[in-house]
Amino acid sequence: MSSTIDRRKLGALLISSAVGLAALPSVAQAKTFALVQINQQALFFNEMNRGAEEAAKAMGADLQVFNANNVSSDQNSAIETYIQEGVDGIAVVAIDVNGIMPAIEQADAAGIPVVGIDAVLPEGPQKAQVGVDNAEAGAQLAAYYNDTVEGETKLGVVAALNSLTQNMRRDGFVGALDTDRVEVINTVDGQNVQDLALSAAENLMIANPDLDAIYATGEPALMGTIAAVASQGKQGDLSLYGWDLTQQAIDAIDQGYVKGIVQQDPSAMGAAAIEALNTLSDGGEVEANISVPVTIVTQENVDAFRGLFQ
Repeated sequence: MSSTIDRRKLGALLISSAVGLAALPSVAQAKTFALVQINQQALFFNEMNRGAEEAAKAMGADLQVFNANNVSSDQNSAIETYIQEGVDGIAVVAIDVNGIMPAIEQADAAGIPVVGIDAVLPEGPQKAQVGVDNAEAGAQLAAYYNDTVEGETKLGVVAALNSLTQNMRRDGFVGALDTDRVEVINTVDGQNVQDLALSAAENLMIANPDLDAIYATGEPALMGTIAAVASQGKQGDLSLYGWDLTQQAIDAIDQGYVKGIVQQDPSAMGAAAIEALNTLSDGGEVEANISVPVTIVTQENVDAFRGLFQ
């Protein structure tokens, strides 16, 4: 009798334990997102990484950041690797917006959502584009130029002709200039590399000694141009306009020869991309274009941005 009772108790205990285990909430595995980055030289990209990392941490997700060191083919290889690893979403800041598309299509076919940041991707299976309206922001800076510069001026452009994004910035700026007063002398190619931009800017100044202003379409172009102006001793002769603050740009604003900078919020871009991927990985939907506003930084409002570099 006692053995039967023991078996019954044991059976009840096992059933109770099984029910209890079934009632326990399952522990969800942390999501993993990937950010395929251009380089880690520019403060802009490092700030983007920071925003993405903070957003991932806040939601309990893991973030892997790949640094392509300006090699577009490495971005494709990285996406292929992340597909094999089965990440939950990929954000990409493309070097070659057309060349990256086959890898993005592979990710989509594998059920992995992709979001583009900053560099505008062509039509494809990506779920969203995070960034600014580059042409419109360029036009905003041109409007500031038109409003604050007196008389007729000659202007040159230090661009990155391999970048669709920076071509949009150039076209937006140049297209909005007051052509009755502003003559665009030439566009030189810094290839989005600071040292090359420095050489290109020096050549632009040497070839055009009567130049009044230079517009730089990205951080490497602006940094190279600032260095070129200093090397040529042209701080009192040229006015610079461009994109993305650095400490050197703020110093040049204080010295008076950098007049206006389009300041994006790359940290907010990185965060917005990871938040979008999180929503998409849960089966939700996001806006096709997620816009992050810009500010035109001048001597009047630069104090608000000094803390970024302390």
